[in-house]
Amino acid sequence: MAYSNLQIFTVELIGTFILVVFATGSIVYDAKFFDGQLGIPFAAVAPFIALLIGVYSFGKISLAHFNPAVTIGYYITGHISKIQVVYYLVAEIIGAILGSLFVLLIIGDDANLGANAPNLDFSIFVIFPVEVLASAMLMGVIFYVVYTKGLRGFSGVAIGGIVGLDILFLAFISGASMNPARALAPALLSGTFENLWLYWSAPYVGTMIAAFLFRKKFQAQRATNYE
Repeated sequence: MAYSNLQIFTVELIGTFILVVFATGSIVYDAKFFDGQLGIPFAAVAPFIALLIGVYSFGKISLAHFNPAVTIGYYITGHISKIQVVYYLVAEIIGAILGSLFVLLIIGDDANLGANAPNLDFSIFVIFPVEVLASAMLMGVIFYVVYTKGLRGFSGVAIGGIVGLDILFLAFISGASMNPARALAPALLSGTFENLWLYWSAPYVGTMIAAFLFRKKFQAQRATNYE
């Protein structure tokens, strides 16, 4: 079944909203009520749950991007058209901003609304590649499940799992955003822009690397389907 761009726009907005509420809301909740003691493991589990919801609820309609960098990756591999890129990106940005507004109104404004921040004890020459790596691994897992099984079975667990693992093992270095929309919304509403350049560059580099590596596989798959 083919879905309209409006349907894609709607589910991408809702899915990104859910992801940002869980991903940033968990950080704000932890800072407000537990003084940050729940830490990175709590911040890793929350987006895992959000992506389980999003992938299984909306994957058949929009491929469950919820992330501008992932959208660019899908465009490179030919899964979406130029006009669809616009629908995706606008939906993701609006959904993320609405998610941060929800967190602000319902939970609070602690921890800069959950804005991503790198660990500046590390050099930027370590931080940037780590954020690229985290984003590339996310895109790689997404492409793997789409290429092999489609968004079925354990795909939501795999995609949510790699996000959770990236955060668990890499957030202490780069902040492990992997998502420009998730980074933009809390930074915009809290006024913390100093690290935003990192999360509007490295994730795209990572997903583009993965997309170019997988592009030939998808082209071959489509050619086989047409035979």
